[in-house]
Amino acid sequence: MTGVAALTLPGAAFEARLREVLRSRVAFIELIGDDLVAAGGKRARPAVTLLAAQALGARPGTPEWAHVTDLAVCVELLHSASLLHDDLIDDAETRRGQPAAFRRFGNVVSVMSGDFMLSRLLTLLAGLPGGADLTRAFGDAASRICEGEVLQFQVAAYGEYSLDAYLEVIGGKTAALLALAACGPAWLLGAPAAQREALATFGWEYGLAFQMRDDLLDLTGDEAALGKPVGGDLREGKATLPVLDLLSGPHAGEVREVLERRAARSGDVGRVRDLVEGTGAAERTHAEIRRRADLAAAALEALPPSAAREALADLARHESRRRA
Repeated sequence: MTGVAALTLPGAAFEARLREVLRSRVAFIELIGDDLVAAGGKRARPAVTLLAAQALGARPGTPEWAHVTDLAVCVELLHSASLLHDDLIDDAETRRGQPAAFRRFGNVVSVMSGDFMLSRLLTLLAGLPGGADLTRAFGDAASRICEGEVLQFQVAAYGEYSLDAYLEVIGGKTAALLALAACGPAWLLGAPAAQREALATFGWEYGLAFQMRDDLLDLTGDEAALGKPVGGDLREGKATLPVLDLLSGPHAGEVREVLERRAARSGDVGRVRDLVEGTGAAERTHAEIRRRADLAAAALEALPPSAAREALADLARHESRRRA
């Protein structure tokens, strides 16, 4: 990312504040919080929050920066709470290379720890400038995340595959939180509505590109780089963008049968992968990812030129080439 050396991204100060917020008198909750901090991860969502704040003129070392950091922590808490719940719903074995929390501590501890994170972020939001607007925005995003996850199961259960349904699913699963991460600083800092809307558009389009890339990698990626087997979406009956492309072509019947049996036969995943790569579906998906990334970058033109604005645009453009 251009100019990143001069910018503040999630680092030691962010991790320390996250650990502080997750402190609990209950050992199991504390352990799950410690796992969250130790696992690290890309911290993509709080990075967007910190960069957006800097694009709006906020600077580390000023009194307002503590509020920016807390907002970034809130974004990460909402993301992490959703992952705790998702892992249980998906019956996941691991998360970031470690056993999923519910595997270690049980369903009740995992779910309640996710709820604990949500309670912590509400407490933080209450003390921030623009807290009422931010709380409403977090509530709206949380609602969309829930709706996206449930709709994904509904579509797979009924076999009602469509582009509209897919966009609604990934909008809820991924884009809604990235839009919140991007536009939250505008509420916090009292930025003009036009800049807030531009950042929301950036986050939404970046989120769509991000999830489309994840979905394509789930079929065509390298398992060693991904750290997990490919074909997970097919095994859950999920029709992602490249698979939807196949459902509109001459192989529709064969691909629908694979989805309906949840890729249960040996060779199902490989066959769909070959079709995606051999029919042009992969390249058409690449083109849509590039288009969404370009829309995200273009939205930022409503903000003054800066290293932070360019770093945000670079994040979106990176989706065209991300491999893991």
